[in-house]
Amino acid sequence: MTETEIKEIVQKHRTYFYTGAPLHVSRRVQALTKLKACIEKYETKIHLALEKDLGKSAFESYMCETGLVLSEISYMLRHIRSFSREKTVWTPLAQFHSRSYQKPSPYGVVLIMSPWNYPFLLTLDPLVDAIAAGNTAVVKPSAYSPHTSEIIRTILRECFEEQYVSVVTGGRAENTCLLNEHFDYIFFTGSQAVGKEVMKHAAEHLTPVTLELGGKSPCIVDKNANIRLAAKRIVFGKYLNCGQTCVAPDYVYCDRAVKDRLVKEIRRQIQKQFGKTPLHNFDYGKIINEKHFDRICGLIDPEKVVCGGKVNRGTLQIEPTVMDNVTFADAVMLEEIFGPVLPVLTYDTQEEVIRNLNALPHPLALYVFTRDKAFARRITSRCGFGGGCVNDTIIHLATSEMGFGGFGESGMGAYHGKAGFDTFSHNKSIVDKKTWLDLPMRYQPYKKFHEKLVRFFLK
Repeated sequence: MTETEIKEIVQKHRTYFYTGAPLHVSRRVQALTKLKACIEKYETKIHLALEKDLGKSAFESYMCETGLVLSEISYMLRHIRSFSREKTVWTPLAQFHSRSYQKPSPYGVVLIMSPWNYPFLLTLDPLVDAIAAGNTAVVKPSAYSPHTSEIIRTILRECFEEQYVSVVTGGRAENTCLLNEHFDYIFFTGSQAVGKEVMKHAAEHLTPVTLELGGKSPCIVDKNANIRLAAKRIVFGKYLNCGQTCVAPDYVYCDRAVKDRLVKEIRRQIQKQFGKTPLHNFDYGKIINEKHFDRICGLIDPEKVVCGGKVNRGTLQIEPTVMDNVTFADAVMLEEIFGPVLPVLTYDTQEEVIRNLNALPHPLALYVFTRDKAFARRITSRCGFGGGCVNDTIIHLATSEMGFGGFGESGMGAYHGKAGFDTFSHNKSIVDKKTWLDLPMRYQPYKKFHEKLVRFFLK
């Protein structure tokens, strides 16, 4: 798509937004209802596209993508009218007689840029929130997941007029053209490197942004943890979508006293969940492309592999792999892995854990397995991270009742449910002042009596 075509799309959106059509709550409800029906209609084709792009099974595609989008739409349809209402707040006595209220208002024309690892979920989820809040949206899915991008284009063209929701496909050239345009809000999910570029472009227009990035999310295993259950849940979270999950446990940080037991149990769980030959498991996916396949293979140190390590370049598959005796200086610990490789590191004291984690960039997620409630409280209170779980992995993002987002280097802002509605809304603070009374104390010339009144009202 050319720069001129993209400019025309943005202008069409702005013109349509200023007609006021997207502001009507009934219009938003109608749009989301139609989108939900269309997703259900194309469910099989959505899952087929995800299989082609990432090797996902239909079960995993519904559990981690389609089903979560449908759940978000259902949540918004239940709550959109209450979220959209003006909310009266207390008025100070000095403003008597007035009504003070907050009015949720859409930003306007928003840009949603999504990644390839959960291409359907991470495109449609923020779109649902943006539409619920009354915006129009230009959607830019990843070029790395072309089959899913195409089904997204089909669905959105069927559901929305082009000036309401548009899909722009393509690669870096299209991304650059979009970022050079003036949007009212930008929602980006992807890498930290690209997130910085998005923020630079947004700064040119002082456009607010939400950045959902990533990082090396630690998984702490305390000596008091239920080791068998911890291993089971770590294996699920780490190797889901072949490790290509922004909140996957990037590495295990384990108490030295239970490390050997944990590694043994993780190896057992990998075989139990994926079979003796995971590369022949039809429900085990693949790496998105050769570039990322080669990058992940380059992080594997054969001398430290204690489980897995086999690869198939023809199918872009890497076995669920565990590396033991890893240190923070190893190559695998110097970047986000984003693949099915699990390094295991050890610690000796709880204070060591907190000190070392706080010396690293803030991750998108943090997980701690322990029966010690005091230790869990110390970790969740003193360490900086976006969100996480105690005694589980991943599941904190699978609810519309809590916001999901990053912190520090892992991003800014949040979405899902009410947090998503608020992200795409600006709350206008308004005072409706009555005309039948006008207190004179604020007007010049100032008088001693007026000063006493001001001090009385403002103390």
